[in-house]
Amino acid sequence: MSSLSAKIQDIFVEPACEKNGRKDAGARKKGCSKPLTPGATAGGCAFDGAKVVLQPITDVAHLVHGPLACEGNSWDNRGTASSGPTLWRTSFTTDLTELDIIMGQSERRLFHALRQIKEAYAPPAIFVYATCVTELIGDDIRAVCKRAAEKFGLPVVPINAPGFVGSKNLGNKLAGEALLDHVIGTVEPDDVGPYDINILGEFNLSGEFWLVKPLLDRLGVRIRACIPGDARYRDVACSHRARAAMLVCSTALINLARKMEERWQIPFFEGSFYGITATSEALRRIAELLVKRGADAQILDRTDTLIAEEEAIAWKRLEAYRPRLEGKRVLINSGGVKSWSLVHALMEIGMEIVGTSVKKSTVEDKERIKQVLNDEHHMFESMAPRELYTMLSEHKADIMLSGGRTQFIALKAKTPWLDINQERHHPYAGYDGMVELVRQIDLAIHNPIWSEVREPAPWEVDPAAEERPSTYTHTETASVAPFAEC
Repeated sequence: MSSLSAKIQDIFVEPACEKNGRKDAGARKKGCSKPLTPGATAGGCAFDGAKVVLQPITDVAHLVHGPLACEGNSWDNRGTASSGPTLWRTSFTTDLTELDIIMGQSERRLFHALRQIKEAYAPPAIFVYATCVTELIGDDIRAVCKRAAEKFGLPVVPINAPGFVGSKNLGNKLAGEALLDHVIGTVEPDDVGPYDINILGEFNLSGEFWLVKPLLDRLGVRIRACIPGDARYRDVACSHRARAAMLVCSTALINLARKMEERWQIPFFEGSFYGITATSEALRRIAELLVKRGADAQILDRTDTLIAEEEAIAWKRLEAYRPRLEGKRVLINSGGVKSWSLVHALMEIGMEIVGTSVKKSTVEDKERIKQVLNDEHHMFESMAPRELYTMLSEHKADIMLSGGRTQFIALKAKTPWLDINQERHHPYAGYDGMVELVRQIDLAIHNPIWSEVREPAPWEVDPAAEERPSTYTHTETASVAPFAEC
């Protein structure tokens, strides 16, 4: 069995995955991906998933070994933000052509690309991504990376997640395996402290983690590594010395969290920074884990004080929106951690949840939704576009929260829509982020454009209006001299 096959099989039997744990031995062998319906989208390939997880490591050069289209499809596909380095925003690819493949020059081309990146940018590390083409022709990327690392004196990390091996989520986990095999634990920090934590599965979309970090700073908690959002290579390499960890998106990096706990005794919990209650609970869990690992118990009192202060401020700001949003119906078509964290957050201000997607949600996510809603009929695995359109056009929801893929369904149904996935431009994490989310929902629902577009067209009210001659007249501009003077 090849190294890649062994990694995939290891992920398929991930013991920390509750969904996998409930399968019998035969079901585990089939893996986690459902067979695709002909003509349906796969939702991203394994290469795309690996790139999504690793590209936010901002000071690393990310080199895609394959045809140009692979890099074009994956570059900048998430709105992550960096507080410093911008190298991750530069596209690097070997841009293989048919001639390179026929003449057997692809590995040589990769080595030359690594040399060029080293000389031009001097990054702390280079990540090399395998693609379908290079894997099928048998390029030994691991050997080339090893030789380049010896020659150029810097880490060159092979990311063996070609697209054809599986889904985007599988690629997420393979990226975590690459970090475990080649990065984490390779550097020993000289400033280890009792309040160091890791945040796993946080992508810093629109810079939203920057709304949470100041809270941890006030508690004296240091982020040893946030993987991958706004991360630095050295921070990730030193992350094995953290005292505790919080897992934000378990479907992406559950294997990374579990193996770090096994190898370096870093306990972790799954939490969320979406919503006031969820943020407070996450801060408390972080403090409790640190105390169990030997931190001063006074951090518990500091945490309670901070939570009381921040919650009071947030609720006071949210009261202005409650009369305008109380009773409004929300449809959440996202999944993952947001499937339950946003449900709880929006119900806190009096909004009604008419449905929430549980696609990509864990068993724990679904149980949390049941506890909050007391009704599992509002949960759906997936909803066909036609059903989604019918629900919105019949005004069963006042707004839909989703990603960009379904925005046009809402717009066609003349229903307010707000982006809560990776393409969004506003941060929604933490106490301030919750206030911003509610503000954006209020702006979307009460935008006057909706009353305009819902009005019938003039020819629907008066069919004869369509046959009347136009009253539009064209007036010639006398002179263009005033524009020339400007």
